[in-house]
Amino acid sequence: MNLKEATAELHSKAEKMMFNQRMFRGELSQFEYLNYLIQQSYIFQEIENRKLPHPNLQRLSSINEDINELGGYTFKISKPTTDYVVYLGDLNQSSLNAHIYLNYLAIMFGGQMMKSKVPGSGKMYEFDGDMRELIGSVRAIQNDEMADEVNKGFQYIINILDELQTNAG
Repeated sequence: MNLKEATAELHSKAEKMMFNQRMFRGELSQFEYLNYLIQQSYIFQEIENRKLPHPNLQRLSSINEDINELGGYTFKISKPTTDYVVYLGDLNQSSLNAHIYLNYLAIMFGGQMMKSKVPGSGKMYEFDGDMRELIGSVRAIQNDEMADEVNKGFQYIINILDELQTNAG
């Protein structure tokens, strides 16, 4: 089974999470989206402490620009985000590559549809350089054997999205 097939069930579940659906429909308040960005900042900070397949993939500074534009840090890291960040910190580079695949391709693909739906300018979704080259750099580290690890990442993300929805409003 290839990677896309092996991760399709949890990918679909993550896309159908209420918080994600509300973000896609442009229904998140600035408050809710800011909390989402804060959680993303912790995840990307942990990933970007390690080696990315291309320097133009880095998202943390763009996420921080969005956070500052929307009013700054008013939220703390949530328990599900803490769990994911701790998990990421314990991974070797090979296992971390599955989470690079998951998180960066999500922004490069789905994020492009979200950009116009979220409060603020959405710098998180803007990449410097050739998108094909950036996508190719992630695809170069991708393999079917990372399916279990990608699915673990999806489960963490589902937990984070559930927590964000629970604390919405």
